[in-house]
Amino acid sequence: MKTCLLSLLLLLSFCFTSVAQSVLLKEDNSIRILSYNVRNGKGMDNTTDYQRVADVINRIAPDVVAVQELDSVTQRNNGVYSLGELAQRTLMHATYAGSIDYQGGKYGIGMLSKEKPVSYKRVPLPGREEKRSLLLVEFADYVVCCTHFSLTEEDQQASVEILVTALEGIRKPVFLAGDMNSEYDSQVQAAMRKNFTTLNNPKQFTFPSDKPKECIDFIYQLNNGKSCTVLNRQVIAEPVASDHLPLFVDIRFPAKASDILRTTPFLQNPVGNGITVSWMTNVPTHSWVEYGTDAKLGLTQQTVVDGQVIANNKHHKIRLNNLKQGTTYYYRVCSREITLYEAYKKEFGETAYSEIQSFTLPRNTETDFTALIFNDLHKNKDLMDKLSNVVKDIDYDFVFFNGDCIDDPKNEAQAVDFISYINRKVKADRLPVFFLRGNHEIRNAYSIQLRNLFDYVGDRTYGAFNWGDTRFVMLDCGEDKPDSTSVYYNLNNFDELRKDQAAFLRTELAGKAFRSAAKRVLIHHIPIYGMKEERFNPCLELWGKALTKAQFNVAINAHMHRFAWYPKGAADNNFPVVVGGGNNASTGTVMILRKKGSELSLEVLDAAGKVLRKEIL
Repeated sequence: MKTCLLSLLLLLSFCFTSVAQSVLLKEDNSIRILSYNVRNGKGMDNTTDYQRVADVINRIAPDVVAVQELDSVTQRNNGVYSLGELAQRTLMHATYAGSIDYQGGKYGIGMLSKEKPVSYKRVPLPGREEKRSLLLVEFADYVVCCTHFSLTEEDQQASVEILVTALEGIRKPVFLAGDMNSEYDSQVQAAMRKNFTTLNNPKQFTFPSDKPKECIDFIYQLNNGKSCTVLNRQVIAEPVASDHLPLFVDIRFPAKASDILRTTPFLQNPVGNGITVSWMTNVPTHSWVEYGTDAKLGLTQQTVVDGQVIANNKHHKIRLNNLKQGTTYYYRVCSREITLYEAYKKEFGETAYSEIQSFTLPRNTETDFTALIFNDLHKNKDLMDKLSNVVKDIDYDFVFFNGDCIDDPKNEAQAVDFISYINRKVKADRLPVFFLRGNHEIRNAYSIQLRNLFDYVGDRTYGAFNWGDTRFVMLDCGEDKPDSTSVYYNLNNFDELRKDQAAFLRTELAGKAFRSAAKRVLIHHIPIYGMKEERFNPCLELWGKALTKAQFNVAINAHMHRFAWYPKGAADNNFPVVVGGGNNASTGTVMILRKKGSELSLEVLDAAGKVLRKEIL
């Protein structure tokens, strides 16, 4: 019984120790600066172990490390280059500054960095017991310095004056880290605070590592007018690897206003007397839309959920509701950087504004429109260039991207890059776009997160809306193979999604909006008519009965990578079916759907501008 109790106590002790030593998570858009006196790799057990020190650094995962007490090829160190050993084990760049000649080599300080330095220099500092150094390392956006002050107060005071002089005229943000051999309430630290801001918490002791009772290691920022926000600060409880504890701060630089917006705004979901304005920022922000019926704007809208303003995020979708049909609205997006978001403290940077653009929602009674339909672009920018050039002189009102445009999105950067590209091509900051999902938008790591970028009608990948007196019905066929297919790893359930749409279709086709529409258009990615019999086609079985009697003027499809036209009845279809082309210049197509008065027409062009089909529907 005693043995079990002892084991339990040891386990609990281990758990509490692990929690106490856990490293704070590093936030996006931040820089982690670590200061560590490593005592040349010699731990409190008198064992020199560079891997142990490297493991501590790797666990903290800093961007820059100011390292003190380093031998370089000395006899005492058996000819080992200490900083080089740490650099190899942390996969970081090494910058060394020898302070004194010692036993055939050097003894001094150094710096490890993920980023390769732009430049560096060593400045000598006084030390009666041994000479000291200041190491200045310049990076693209900031400077980090490392030092190890003398034990003598007179030398320390002299060193403060030298380093202030050495840093004069540097216009980048400057940080200094090191073993200062003085405590916060000392005269030396008071002298430091005349020109530097202390970033670490001096109440968190750093020495000695096994029983810390004083803070003599510091991280500062030079007061040269370059501001930053401290997100985290921590001393890591590592009692063995060295006689000092490692300490770090996470800092964030405020962004320039010109660097805040990642994308231009784009308009989506222009239904129900409203429209969604979407955009992304490079940094966390508080964002809103300013809009009005003239360029003076005057109205403001932000997103509020459960009483809280959605903020400190990079994806922005703000809905403008209660708009008047047929009225032109002007708008711009506004994003104010949030540099610090804590429970009881918030800090803000600059505000970025987009250019003022305009849009107009159609009246319910409106008869005329022009829509463009692109499909199967498969992230092919060259194809998008050619197709958009074909329709550059056409005045259009809205755009469909009918699936497999952002194919197999691996990550956010990849998806945002192409979405931004095609949005610019179709002027999506003025003319709304609809993103329909194809089977390739369903694949790869970022596929589910495309919802961060898309704003579906009714918050579903299928739905219906009116543009004027024309009814559009959008469906989502899901994947082109059964859910049980091995490469889906039991992570798909499109059978249920298709069943849900079967119920939606029955309701939609019986509804007043559909029955009273002057024209009706069905649009989805994978065609259900004209497919070869051996192809997987569950949608026909589930939706076919309802569609047999549905009075659509046309169904617009894609997926097959070849243009096809099926007149009514040609493939057991109750309405004409058009299938867009493929993902290259030889097969790609763009469709122009026009409504003028009572006439609905469709024109299909290839990438060279040749008319492949023109029909009155």
